[in-house]
Amino acid sequence: MTDAAEKFHFDGSPEVGSRLTLANRIAVEAGKLTLKHFRNEALKVIRKGDGSPLTIADQEAETFLREEISKAFPDDGIVGEEFGVTEGTSEFNWILDPIDGTKSFICGVPLYGTMVAVERIGDSGDRQSVIGSVYLPGIDEGIFASTGQGAWYFQGDEAAVRARVSKTKRVEDAVLVTSEVETFGEREAADVYGRLAQSVYFSRTWGDVYGYLLVATGQVDVMIDPILNVWDAAAVEPIIREAGGRFTDWSGEARIDSGDSVGSNGLFHDEILKLLRQ
Repeated sequence: MTDAAEKFHFDGSPEVGSRLTLANRIAVEAGKLTLKHFRNEALKVIRKGDGSPLTIADQEAETFLREEISKAFPDDGIVGEEFGVTEGTSEFNWILDPIDGTKSFICGVPLYGTMVAVERIGDSGDRQSVIGSVYLPGIDEGIFASTGQGAWYFQGDEAAVRARVSKTKRVEDAVLVTSEVETFGEREAADVYGRLAQSVYFSRTWGDVYGYLLVATGQVDVMIDPILNVWDAAAVEPIIREAGGRFTDWSGEARIDSGDSVGSNGLFHDEILKLLRQ
């Protein structure tokens, strides 16, 4: 585990703290496992049923994550992109995305990351992501958060520093990022992207998990995904929230399972939602 996360002092509940420690360690270790396949000409890419790419790196990283979680917390449930659901009996559920940004990964672009989240299930069945841990091995950067403990960004082995969103107040001054412009068209919302792009200062496709890291560290102002899965959102939701921002679906609900998302600094979030609905 990188020294950066080890130097972070956690003062929340032991149940969450022990899981945060594990999440931070295995996100880094699983991320580093993918590097042996990164920019490797021998890497084979499989197209899944939905057309998205899959590699042995995705599978090896998720297998590692599952094994480490099961050893440490055998009663916890696990949901992963590649190997589905393992039911648990505790109040905690792990949500895994071994490589978020596989398209970048297979093209040799280092803006991909390993995402580990933990959600807590209440007595009434309500669920909240209480831990998010993200590591981008290609650039050796990471960010993690836990409810009430803030969001913390690190580079290499440097000590983690508090992550905070930007202070941009107006949509017309904002920098927008997204994963793929084409995805707006897939949900028949190509006009929505055009409207957003015209409203903000400028937009870029520094997307996937890297886009949310940029929002959480104040380098850009808003990240929008028109289509995403729960494992794409679970880790970044607490990170954006604890960095002082706001994370919702396109209807404005604070949830991770709606199939779309907006992560922003929170200062003009409602204006972005209006642009999405017009």
